[in-house]
Amino acid sequence: MEPLGTSTVLLVICLSCLLLSAIWKSQANKRRKMPPGPTPLPIIGNALQLKTNRLDLTLCKLSEKYGPVYTLHFGMKPVVVLHGYDAVKEALIDQAEEFAPRGKMPLVDKLVQGKGIVFSNGERWKQLRRFALTTLRNFGMGKKSIEDRIREEAQYLLEQLQATKERPFDPTFLLNCATSNIICSIVFGKHYDYDDKKFLAIMAIMNDNFEIASSRWGRAANIFPSFMNLIPGPHQRMGTNLEKSKEFVMEEVEAHRETLDPSSPRDFIDCFFIKLDQEKNNEASEFTTENLLMSTIDLFTAGTETTSTTLRYGLLILQKYPEIEEKVRKEIDQVVGRSRLPCMADRGQMPYTDAVLHEIQRFISLIPLSVPHSVAKDTLFRGYTIPKDTIVFPLLTSVLHDGKEFPNPTQFDPQHFLNKDGTFRKSDYFMPFSAGKLICAGEGLARMELFLFLTSILQNFKLKPLTDPQDIDIKPHLSSIGNVPQHYRLCVVPR
Repeated sequence: MEPLGTSTVLLVICLSCLLLSAIWKSQANKRRKMPPGPTPLPIIGNALQLKTNRLDLTLCKLSEKYGPVYTLHFGMKPVVVLHGYDAVKEALIDQAEEFAPRGKMPLVDKLVQGKGIVFSNGERWKQLRRFALTTLRNFGMGKKSIEDRIREEAQYLLEQLQATKERPFDPTFLLNCATSNIICSIVFGKHYDYDDKKFLAIMAIMNDNFEIASSRWGRAANIFPSFMNLIPGPHQRMGTNLEKSKEFVMEEVEAHRETLDPSSPRDFIDCFFIKLDQEKNNEASEFTTENLLMSTIDLFTAGTETTSTTLRYGLLILQKYPEIEEKVRKEIDQVVGRSRLPCMADRGQMPYTDAVLHEIQRFISLIPLSVPHSVAKDTLFRGYTIPKDTIVFPLLTSVLHDGKEFPNPTQFDPQHFLNKDGTFRKSDYFMPFSAGKLICAGEGLARMELFLFLTSILQNFKLKPLTDPQDIDIKPHLSSIGNVPQHYRLCVVPR
């Protein structure tokens, strides 16, 4: 190499080191005011501490040393972790305004670019979320009409289960189709057949994206976005999957536009178009075609994946504990009988079944870190200063697995939600849907679906595992953004 070339390379290296050192010292000054935490390494931050199969349990363990509020570094970026009920409640409820903004997730932000409802912020989030909640309520969410739709869909699901004729099958897509059809009735105004190829393809895409996001690849893409953008891997598939989802939704959007009758809206898409037309001259309006597309995908995805995964996890757990499954079935027979499907009015008379449903959600901690928050301004919290825009993770697993509230929290035990006299026991620590301003908008719908679908299945079928129940593994198959159950097959035996 020429001497000049060597000198140039050395100069660049020296300048780069000086720049990194300056940045690191600047951040060190900020860190002194932030909550304590493990010392980060240059560039990689606390990546070595996060190299784990169960991110949520690792974060719980770190709290034993650093307390209920501590700082980690995802690469060069600091994030604050909230551990335990008191810290989570204080931030999300008592200081709701300061902790209201949605935190950045590089893997997702790169794809959605702040559009839609779930990953937007500020005025866009306010306008779109308010509109979505109003529209969903107008189309029956939380009302008797949506209950009737769920019970009707439960009948479709039972027919599909009957058609398995006691042969082994993977329940993933049947449960996906059942839960998705409920939100589809609101968003698209239609019902899809369980053998519709386009519909099944979209179910596969949503399932794939949830698993990728919950894998180590997804975690690495959020910690080292610039580096991970350059290398191949499953995380690169998420962009292709999203484009396919957009194509699916765009077909529905275009068909709705052509047949729109403003005097008689049929569903969410129609209502959005009406609002879009009303505000076409308002430059501050967030009602645009791009936000319609992403909002529809948000509702479609959120209304499908989380509820179906909870049901799938629940069926796996009940196979491991057949005595619990049988007690639920006995209560169903006593309260509902066999001549009709269960309804929501039955739930109040079924404390054991209610406890089992709560325990499933508590035990699996489906979204263990919640969806990330951030702070709207420099925020004083428990004597520390959290700088504006810092990502905050409310560690929901630490609340759902609190040992004082739930004895033996790592064990599946419906008694966690039962009083000594057998009545149902409520708990403020039950927050699988998060809390505060960013609490899941579909909580009521999800709770209704979980009860009606699970009780309908157990009323009509017995679960038959393919292995000894003692050998069934109910630990997550993947664990990061979500806790994803092991893949499995089972048989269902008609009663």
